[in-house]
Amino acid sequence: MSDFYLPPCCTALSDHWPLPQALAGVQLISTRFDPARLGAEDFSRSGIAAVSGVAKRQTEYLAGRLCAREALRRVTGMASVPAVGADRAPQWPAAVSGSITHGNGWAAALAAHASAWRGLGLDVEQPLPPARAERLAAEILTANEMQQLHALAPEQRARRVSLTFSLKESLFKALYPLVLRRFYFHDAELLDCHDTGNAQLRLLIDLHPDWPAGSRLDGQFVEFDGYLLSLVAIAA
Repeated sequence: MSDFYLPPCCTALSDHWPLPQALAGVQLISTRFDPARLGAEDFSRSGIAAVSGVAKRQTEYLAGRLCAREALRRVTGMASVPAVGADRAPQWPAAVSGSITHGNGWAAALAAHASAWRGLGLDVEQPLPPARAERLAAEILTANEMQQLHALAPEQRARRVSLTFSLKESLFKALYPLVLRRFYFHDAELLDCHDTGNAQLRLLIDLHPDWPAGSRLDGQFVEFDGYLLSLVAIAA
């Protein structure tokens, strides 16, 4: 790993690939973080511009940017830190695709040459408990997706809602830099998800001449240590 300062609030950066299918040329770097251990000088000593907010917000941002910098160093040889754009999205170097995610003590980033991967979207979530999943289902799922819940037990329903949420978040992260247009949960639907960790989504609206309604995109996902991680990768 790199020789940058590692703040006590973060564990050593890991390049373990937890998802079912490795992607050629894509670097995924992760860390665990603890807001209680964030120090006053951790941003400055890490060489990363500080952000405002509560300790949790600051620590997850720092952890994500540490991962992004290491992923970029491995892909390009340059250890740069993605800035925050006016649209709040990370600003990756022109020839790079990337994504950052964080949630409840775990953060990760991935990067690759845009000549190989046009878009990358990574999202980590904690699976929703059944009662909360039921309350949120209609906000996340299309009518077709809701229909597919009927045959499932409560725990399975909650898992499907959580997975659909995460995959649609990853889809947005992968496509938004390409179309520069916001879209929402009901603008895409999950067609398939398999125990192998493979999934497929379909756009329900025209986003761009390259991405009309009906476009299908592949995703993958994994559950580990109480987390649900999903990835949508668009090959060049």
